[in-house]
Amino acid sequence: MNNVERISVSLPTPLVRFLEHYQAINAVKTRSEVLERAVLLLRQENLIEEYRQSASENDPAWNVTVGDGLNEPY
Repeated sequence: MNNVERISVSLPTPLVRFLEHYQAINAVKTRSEVLERAVLLLRQENLIEEYRQSASENDPAWNVTVGDGLNEPY
């Protein structure tokens, strides 16, 4: 990772214990790497929801255009 920014994080003790347990059983080098994985999963979860919302939107102009040329003979 080229650009790294140091932050301080305070967590309830049970979450710190979980973080350390996850680190141990998954052979992760540092707690920072565990937190990085967690943040990446949160970002992925957010993207999934954004894609879900986008897919549910109905754009009439797109619905007309999407089939253009598919029924034309060659």
